[in-house]
Amino acid sequence: MTSTTMDVTLDVPTGYWTRERKTGAVLTVLSLLGTVLFAMRAADGPARFFFGDTVQGASFAVNGKVGAIVFGLLAVAAAVTLLVTGKRYGLWVSLSLLAFVISAMCWLVSARNGSVPLSSLTAITIAAALPLIFGSLSGVLCERTGVVNVAIEGQLLTGAFLAALVGTVTGSWIAALVGAAIGGALISALLAVLSIKYVVDQVVAGIVLNAFALGLTGYLYEQLMQRNQSQFNNPDRLPTWSIPVLSDIPIVGPALFRGTILTYTAFILVIVVTVTLFRTRWGLRTRAVGEHPAAADTVGIRVLGLRYMNVLLAGLVAGFGGAYFSMMSATSFTKNITGGAGFIALAAMIFGRWHPVGAFLAALFFGFAGALSTLLRILGSEIPGEFLAMLPYVATILAVAGLVGRVRAPAADGKPYVKG
Repeated sequence: MTSTTMDVTLDVPTGYWTRERKTGAVLTVLSLLGTVLFAMRAADGPARFFFGDTVQGASFAVNGKVGAIVFGLLAVAAAVTLLVTGKRYGLWVSLSLLAFVISAMCWLVSARNGSVPLSSLTAITIAAALPLIFGSLSGVLCERTGVVNVAIEGQLLTGAFLAALVGTVTGSWIAALVGAAIGGALISALLAVLSIKYVVDQVVAGIVLNAFALGLTGYLYEQLMQRNQSQFNNPDRLPTWSIPVLSDIPIVGPALFRGTILTYTAFILVIVVTVTLFRTRWGLRTRAVGEHPAAADTVGIRVLGLRYMNVLLAGLVAGFGGAYFSMMSATSFTKNITGGAGFIALAAMIFGRWHPVGAFLAALFFGFAGALSTLLRILGSEIPGEFLAMLPYVATILAVAGLVGRVRAPAADGKPYVKG
């Protein structure tokens, strides 16, 4: 008796499961689970959203259960589209995540019979994203020139410390910002010397500098600031400036056009870094050094000099982000006030694919996670706000592990260059 064995193969082309399709599959599963959960938990009542920054004035309402289902299905549809087509990764991921978040908000707001002032939500999002924007731009400037910047946390922390100290001693918020920039540059100078001159492993150097900044600022805080708070740790809050007419635009006006100098500087820096990095001679040389330093050297580019300059410039930028913690979110410095924001900024840079605009958008996403955490606490949600607050840190781990989207760093990133 003879048996015939038939090989059955799936008609799936080689390389079908690309990064885009894998992401689409993961988002499809998560969106389906989320839609079911949100629909089950949402109340069959209104979820009200106000256009202003208070629960008064113009508003609109949607049925919580209907909204949770409709936006949940939109999230599923966007994820399935990415899974099937494998194209336009950023578009479909953004739409899926946005619809998913709106579905969740319909559930949360309706379940607690609450209201959400959208202008306040966007303003909190921008404020929470500010240090991440400065930190991620600092990372872009460093890594585009071939130096890994794990020391963003230390740069932010030192900037926050000197902003509080200098601002209190001088009584000037302008001097405080200068002090913050110098603080970030000091850590960057150490990073440059260790990684460029002494060819120390750049990741190790960054971790060591973070620990150094944490220990130094903590020691000085205890020995100096804590003993005389009014003389050394009482800086003025940064003044808020409103742009007439534009600041009155519903939802986005207060967030974009009613802010401090850090708010406007962050937006301007995103534009300036993008234009200079991709439209100027300096940007071309920076990218050349980050991709192929030996080839750049052969055409007369001073590889090491450019790296020193960019790393110091990155420290100045990160230092401004540090000022946010001691002059915006608070008006004093405390030990470890940054709370790991530098590592989230590092993740934003990776999510943004080492591009200033991508890093900016990723920082906004993480800022929104923080704002949503605040909203949960205000609404008294059954989900602890701390659970959502940890999501940016989970995203950091996923980004570093390379599990959320395969991204390519500049070819010479982290590789020391020794001129032969």
